[in-house]
Amino acid sequence: MLTGGCLCGAIRYEAGDAPFHATLCHCSMCRRAAGAPVVAWFSVAATDFRITQGEPQAYRSSQHGTRRFCGRCGTQLTFTNDATGGEVDITTASLDDPGAVPPEDHTRTSARISWLQVCDSLPSYGEARSDG
Repeated sequence: MLTGGCLCGAIRYEAGDAPFHATLCHCSMCRRAAGAPVVAWFSVAATDFRITQGEPQAYRSSQHGTRRFCGRCGTQLTFTNDATGGEVDITTASLDDPGAVPPEDHTRTSARISWLQVCDSLPSYGEARSDG
């Protein structure tokens, strides 16, 4: 079982131990939401995710997506996409052990900040993984 939460400890969660789509996302919405040049995410089945303490705040960050975060400290926790309602994307860095889910690729690299040099051998996709 993967566990995690926000910086201040007000929100805690559990996620099943079958993560998928572990990625480093370069899109502008993720960057702005986190205030970081790239955001590490992974997904779990929605049925394998539960909040165990507190109640995250939510906002619609796009026509199809909802982000949840701690209303006290601001830690971004999850993203859900209306089109993929059966899964929850979780910020890897909010895990108690972020090393447990290393990234497998880079997504939305078409929006990568020009000064960020990627020096790993992970696959990179200009948009979503489906673009090949």
